[in-house]
Amino acid sequence: MTSKTNTMTATEAIKSRRSVKHFDSSHHMTEEEIAQLIELAKLAPSSFNMQNYRFVLVLDSELRQKIRAVAWDQAQVTDASLLVILCADLTAHSNNPQRYWAQAPQEVQDILVPALTPFYEGKPTLIRDEAMRSTGFAGMTLMLAARDMGYDSCPMIGFDAEAVSKLINLPGDHVLSFMLAIGKQAKPVWPRGERLPDSEVVIHDRFNA
Repeated sequence: MTSKTNTMTATEAIKSRRSVKHFDSSHHMTEEEIAQLIELAKLAPSSFNMQNYRFVLVLDSELRQKIRAVAWDQAQVTDASLLVILCADLTAHSNNPQRYWAQAPQEVQDILVPALTPFYEGKPTLIRDEAMRSTGFAGMTLMLAARDMGYDSCPMIGFDAEAVSKLINLPGDHVLSFMLAIGKQAKPVWPRGERLPDSEVVIHDRFNA
């Protein structure tokens, strides 16, 4: 599938992206638009190219209502054109890893394929950390891609993760990261919150002892 020509620069997308709470519930995204979003999100980086992120596209309206009930009754869960639940496969490091570089030169395969599984095996904290990194990269890519397509979004952690996991039948070897509502903005957003000064968030070389 060929990606749509960009309508704004990366800088414009970053600066205009906001966490929108109110969406036009009458708007529907086309299958082509959804496919384009996923195509772009899959270009997000992941360690060893294992692509451990998983996108649950919640299109069923009844399921959306049930999720909203365990998400503080937040309207964007049901009103957004698309609800994406970002999850990760905790076994991706050992699941037929050679497929991640099937088209790579043999010398590249010989280096990366044998290294992946041992790098993560027996390290549950590292595996989970990697899952959060990958879904974070993919989620940010989704938000910027949506903005470029004229849509707004809202990343969400305000929900009962255990309840949502049950509602989507999340496998035991997967982990739920966060939800992302995408659609057409219906109301103006609040003013952007203050950005902390560089003196607080930028460290040169090392922290003070």
